[in-house]
Amino acid sequence: MIGIHIITLFPDSIKSYLNSSIIKKAKEKKKISFSFYNPMDYKKIENKRVDDRPYGGGPGMVLEASPVLQAYKKALGRKKNVLTIFFEACGHKFSAQKAKDFANNYKHIILICGHYEGVDYRVKTATKAVGLSIGDYILTGGELPALVVIDSVTREISGVLGNKNSLEHSRISTKKVYTRPYSITYKGKKFSVPKILISGNHKNILKWRKNNQ
Repeated sequence: MIGIHIITLFPDSIKSYLNSSIIKKAKEKKKISFSFYNPMDYKKIENKRVDDRPYGGGPGMVLEASPVLQAYKKALGRKKNVLTIFFEACGHKFSAQKAKDFANNYKHIILICGHYEGVDYRVKTATKAVGLSIGDYILTGGELPALVVIDSVTREISGVLGNKNSLEHSRISTKKVYTRPYSITYKGKKFSVPKILISGNHKNILKWRKNNQ
């Protein structure tokens, strides 16, 4: 089993997705587990704010290091074989290969989800986290990137998918996929499945898929 430990101010924005489809089944099979740690719970003073203005000026607010590090300390505990991920726009690009590596090489993954203008960078330095990005664009927080990583990693865990061929990178896949019925009509125009796919000629079908990747 792989344990996913998520540090976020907004756990509810993630939980609903984890309770559906393949990920829900993976949890039920005890292939993966999820734990949440909210920095708000580790703010020791009455003022529950966990963000403040950035040093040096600039817009927005930055999540304070101390409550995030306290949440991280709780998530880490005495665990071994742990990967810590710090989501940032300039981080290493996430990929299918990384998802496979994460699933095969770690027992625990800690995801630090920033928000607003980000997390005090000392968190990344202190935890020796791996900086990770899911693309060349800016998001409001790290919750969506966390879900992308979770979804992709879950698919790579042995026994999660009923058919190992469902892993696209382990077979020749295509962007063009079809199912029944053979023909449909939309706005008076008929659309049919390419005849090669119902030919039964597996060699030609494989060639067609290679040409339509």
